[in-house]
Amino acid sequence: MKALITGGCGFIGSHVVRAFLADGWAVTNLDKLTYAANPANLDGVSGAAYRFVEGDLCDAALARDLVSGTDLVINFAAETHVDRSLLDPAVFARTDVEGVVCLLEAVRADGRAAFVQMSTDEVFGSLPAGVEAKEEHPFAPGSPYSASKAAAELMVRAYAETYALPATILRACNVFGPRQHLEKFIPLFITRALAGEPMPLYGDGLQEREWLYIDDLVEAIRLIVRSLPASGLARFNIGSGERPPNIEIARQVCALTERPVGLIQPVADRPGHDRRYALDSSRVRAMGWTPRMDIAEGLRRTVAWYAANRPAARGDAAFEAYFRAQYGVRLGTVPGGD
Repeated sequence: MKALITGGCGFIGSHVVRAFLADGWAVTNLDKLTYAANPANLDGVSGAAYRFVEGDLCDAALARDLVSGTDLVINFAAETHVDRSLLDPAVFARTDVEGVVCLLEAVRADGRAAFVQMSTDEVFGSLPAGVEAKEEHPFAPGSPYSASKAAAELMVRAYAETYALPATILRACNVFGPRQHLEKFIPLFITRALAGEPMPLYGDGLQEREWLYIDDLVEAIRLIVRSLPASGLARFNIGSGERPPNIEIARQVCALTERPVGLIQPVADRPGHDRRYALDSSRVRAMGWTPRMDIAEGLRRTVAWYAANRPAARGDAAFEAYFRAQYGVRLGTVPGGD
């Protein structure tokens, strides 16, 4: 069986590439190698069953060439960070929507491959207390990032309904674990805590996110791809059910890194910050999946990885420039207005 995995040098993609190779798949990894990709995530991966192609999923000719003769296409390639989407929304529309259409066209032209799109719980927007979004819950994206992922989902749905293209959408909650890019909440706070630097917490820190350890997401994906639809659309929410407020995660990071909670510095909230996400994951749980790693143990393992890989896990000059642009005024490290 042959799989094309896009974004395979990224956080989630690299874990899935390793898992699929272990399961006996022949894997082609298409990655543009943007700032969020890291070839070191696949150190040690080699052999006849693995091929790496550097390229853009918006390249229609390349997409058609790579999809041809493939059994499965899984799209992890995306711009994924909400904060960056507030700074530059256009690149999110191009990669997250136009790129998905290029892949869908390639799959339609080939007529053989099943298509799997990685989406997010953020397409549902902020949910009131007590509400869990089922797969059919209406969209209410609140950021350019989540809007781009919702638009991509609608394109996948259109291709499934119009062309009977076999497609599956996976909506995951916040995923964390080793090798995640520093811009994301948990690795950002871990690396700054380890360095004894202020940890910028938006607003009151009471925003609720659902957290899932990377290994549990990989197991859900493995299970789902064993029973993909022959035509039409399937959708699966993948969440842990654990939804602590952000400030509690920050405090746990401080405890695990043995740093004072005084490093947690409340800063001005970002525009349109969603308050609460929550998924109803009963559909995939009914298939026999359940998360094995709770947040406490997942955080312990993640902190241990970043502590052991501190030189490699520090940001480069480009990341430092981004951090100053996003947090400098909020932290008072660069001058700015109200």
